[in-house]
Amino acid sequence: METLMNHEIKECRSERDWRRVWPVIQELRSHLSEDDYLTLLETMRKEEGYRLFYLEEAGEIMACAGIAVRTTFYYGKHVFVHELVTRSDQRSRGFGERLLAAVERWGQEQGCTRIALTSGLSRHKAHRFYEEKMGYGKKSYAFVKELGGGV
Repeated sequence: METLMNHEIKECRSERDWRRVWPVIQELRSHLSEDDYLTLLETMRKEEGYRLFYLEEAGEIMACAGIAVRTTFYYGKHVFVHELVTRSDQRSRGFGERLLAAVERWGQEQGCTRIALTSGLSRHKAHRFYEEKMGYGKKSYAFVKELGGGV
């Protein structure tokens, strides 16, 4: 995708890449096993166009973003961010900001007019990051009801 100073932003393209990103994803999706992650990832990629980008510095993955292009009546064609996570020992160093800005540019190149995401109610630091650093606004609440079964 791009190189910034010592940072490279790349897209996962192989099982090796997806496995390298797993420890970072696991920090946000701690309820998943690596096998569940790989199974869901395969389905999401094939059926939903899911893509996974990562920011690397000196050969180490510092942050990653899982995204998909969607089209809805309310947002039109947009990038939906499923995951944005920076390694817990690397936060507040600008990695999430650089990665999300790169995803925004990528979305514009794909003809998207918006970028959207959801964030858990308890993630106050993340909300501050999105609103104050990245210029995002709260537009709705997401409601969920468990149906049982599945991963």
